[in-house]
Amino acid sequence: MVLMPKESAKLVAGLAKDVFIEQAGVKKLALAILDGLKTGKIREGTFSQIKFHPKPDDPRAADWIFVLDTLNFSFWTETGAKKWTVNGETGYFAFCAAVTRAIDDGKPMWDPKYYSQITQADAEVIFRGDDEVSIPLIDERIKGLHEAGRVLLDRYKGTFAECIKSCEGSAEKLLRLIVKEFDSYRDEANYEGHRISIYKRAQILIGDIWACYEGRGLGEFHDIDSIAMFADYRIPQVLVHYGAMRYSDSLMGKLKADEPLKQGSREEVEIRACSIEAVEQVRDEVRRLIAADPNVGLNPSDVNTIVIDHYLWDYRREYAQQLEHIPFHKTRTIYY
Repeated sequence: MVLMPKESAKLVAGLAKDVFIEQAGVKKLALAILDGLKTGKIREGTFSQIKFHPKPDDPRAADWIFVLDTLNFSFWTETGAKKWTVNGETGYFAFCAAVTRAIDDGKPMWDPKYYSQITQADAEVIFRGDDEVSIPLIDERIKGLHEAGRVLLDRYKGTFAECIKSCEGSAEKLLRLIVKEFDSYRDEANYEGHRISIYKRAQILIGDIWACYEGRGLGEFHDIDSIAMFADYRIPQVLVHYGAMRYSDSLMGKLKADEPLKQGSREEVEIRACSIEAVEQVRDEVRRLIAADPNVGLNPSDVNTIVIDHYLWDYRREYAQQLEHIPFHKTRTIYY
């Protein structure tokens, strides 16, 4: 049996040898989140403000988001190497810019009939950079598109919207459907005799649908709280920065020495799972603070892990230089 991400995170956090959640840091981050909610810096409607994301009134939005998250992995650059850039953007935004450019060039990137058959040559044109640097893991991206496209065409009338509708407003049902139907989303590992899951891309896919549609229509989920944060290689940096998470000296030494961590290794699983549990604790603390102050003008349900994740990811981009001294773990994988 595979434990779901929240259960997995609790189990790993309780057994972890190299990653620790620190209550003082959890409280400090919770206060920063609360402040962001009060000032309106943190709110649900940030997804569509990103110029590369589809708008909720775009009939292709659900399928466009599905393609983005099917390929939303491994944009980091080896130390000292040149970054892959598209129209001057780096990382995830470079990737979104490439997809938008392909759509503008007449390629139906949202359509599984198209992407289930793209060739190496097609992919090289779609993901061409501003210079000679290529997108990482291009073969794995092509394979992921072929597999995902075939599943949608064979079982879901050629649209991810059918997957969403079949789950009748349940985020947890949709999460289970995604990881069952689409191989490349099955982000699992063995840890101390347990089969655990992180499901970063499956969860961010649901979070993106919810955020794009602002919790309405296709994005209405009655159990959105069942979704945990999206454990990648960047958000742990911010959690360590706030002191909500701490690494052992030996793990910090490996990261500072630029030693890659193998996908599924104990240390890699601990970083990702403890990130999930730390954000769960931050969310609980923010809700406690809101409930304790009737004058705050907020509802505890205004804050969930998706909103917190967006804040942490945006914070990392905004303060990239200041966070540079905190190493991030480097794992070349399709899962994040």
